[in-house]
Amino acid sequence: MREHPYEDARDDEGLIEGRNAVREALRAGTAVDKLYIAKGETDRVLSALAAEARKAGAVVVECERRKLDAMSVTHSHQGVIAVAAARAYVPVEELLEAARRRGEPPLLVVCDEISDPHNLGAVIRTAECAGAHGVIIPKRRSAGLTATVAKTSAGAVSYLPVARVANIPALLQQLKKEGVWIFGTAAEGSVSLYDADLKGPAAIVIGSEGDGMTRLARERCDFLLRIPMRGRISSLNASAAAAILLYEAVRQRLGMQ
Repeated sequence: MREHPYEDARDDEGLIEGRNAVREALRAGTAVDKLYIAKGETDRVLSALAAEARKAGAVVVECERRKLDAMSVTHSHQGVIAVAAARAYVPVEELLEAARRRGEPPLLVVCDEISDPHNLGAVIRTAECAGAHGVIIPKRRSAGLTATVAKTSAGAVSYLPVARVANIPALLQQLKKEGVWIFGTAAEGSVSLYDADLKGPAAIVIGSEGDGMTRLARERCDFLLRIPMRGRISSLNASAAAAILLYEAVRQRLGMQ
């Protein structure tokens, strides 16, 4: 699958370069978001590092050596660069358990291919402020929990758990089985945001910056919500849309008129 040239690949505060450094980081249990290895290499050491990273839950990306050269700060990457995660990911079940511990219906945010780390960081910050129980992102075609995301979240990544899954549509089906209603956002949504009932178990799906929700994610939604747009611009930034929906859920859950 083609990878986007995400900003997290250039976030040098989280880079771990070179075979020994990456090996020791993995052995020490350092949370790794992505592992970039030189395409076409048949080196056993790189293959072993890739296997170990996958086992630890990291996304492994093969890329041209010139991309590694451009990413590298030390200029001695030896064909492998890891991007450390600002915090370890958690299982989806832990988000649902957090809601149970608080005696609240789950309120989750599902980010469907949000590739801008600043947007993801802003979503996590707002979700934490709104009292959501967690954020869920996909492994591929998405920004991860990098240093840039952590900075943009203003420290919210330290308090709000984030889960990462292989497949968003499958995740939405899983949540439905757990009794969670799925609310997607779309300009052509059939239900106005202010007519939606967000007091019960809810997962709010926020699509990517350019294309919105993917087709399969959209098909898994129970409701497609539209945000009233009174101006000439027809869409909102992903993090702004998330904030509007989250705080409508907060308003309803507080019983405010």
